[in-house]
Amino acid sequence: MKRQHVDSSALHSIGYDDEAHILELEFNDHGGIWQYLALPPAVYKKFRRAKSLGRFFVKQIKGKFTEKRID
Repeated sequence: MKRQHVDSSALHSIGYDDEAHILELEFNDHGGIWQYLALPPAVYKKFRRAKSLGRFFVKQIKGKFTEKRID
């Protein structure tokens, strides 16, 4: 999946597959690359507009969607 670099202290890059509804996050400081499955497009849009991507991730995504580490 293609990811874009983001300006975040927690995240290096993010990508989203509109058809499969998969969010892919590359974390800073060797946190690896993770996918979050069945993430609705509306949640992704709110995530992209959030002032703090890391804070939004912790409050709205982490632990609420099936996740798998791919790296």
